[in-house]
Amino acid sequence: MEAVMRKPYQGVLNIVRFNWHFYLIAIAIVFVLLLTSVFSDKMIFWISISFASGTIIVTLVSLCVSYYVYDRSALYNFSWVKEISEHTPESIVNIHAGFDETSSMLKKNFPAANLNVYDFYDPNKHTEISIERARTAYPPFEGTLKISTSSLPAEESSIDAIFNIFALHEIRVRTERINFLKLQVEALRNEGRCIVVEHLRDVPNFLAYNIGFLHFFPEREWSVNFFQAGLKIERKFKITPFISVFILKKLDGNTP
Repeated sequence: MEAVMRKPYQGVLNIVRFNWHFYLIAIAIVFVLLLTSVFSDKMIFWISISFASGTIIVTLVSLCVSYYVYDRSALYNFSWVKEISEHTPESIVNIHAGFDETSSMLKKNFPAANLNVYDFYDPNKHTEISIERARTAYPPFEGTLKISTSSLPAEESSIDAIFNIFALHEIRVRTERINFLKLQVEALRNEGRCIVVEHLRDVPNFLAYNIGFLHFFPEREWSVNFFQAGLKIERKFKITPFISVFILKKLDGNTP
């Protein structure tokens, strides 16, 4: 299957497209604040103007960062993927939570590999309207299998690389997330790698997304999850200050 090339501004436009309700709310807030400033005394005028300006700045900053991350960085050209292993993987699994922008890119980077794509999206658990809009706008990658986080349709010790790109944070319950990672450990060959790509709940993402950074998990949470699942961090690096990549291997090279 030929890889689909990303269009200019695709990332940031998708964010606006799938989360337009947030931007509509921001516009409404700014409108009300500006309207209030017109009919208020001097003190209320400056308070209203300040809050309106703050809302505009926060919104523009998040959009600029999103453009940088999703449209201008190395995230989707997958140049960083060469760091996952010294050997080219022959069997790859790509796991996502309902919105898949990466399988075609993985196929392009590993054309000879056997690629299986799993979608664990559950409308009863993953209730964000943005995911539902994304699923409507983008058809699934050919051959994608619907799964649950309680099972993984892969034979034991059969996979060279398992990718979780902006997916695992959608599993909000810690035990469910750890158990899902344990299933991935079982599916990995001893020399295989699990790759987790995520935003973190840290200072750069707070500055970029304000309270939206609470949707992400801190690095210490991921470290605990990985260890309890039987994984250790072989190395980690940043694609941008806002995106972290964890290259994971089995503890002691064996399934715990």
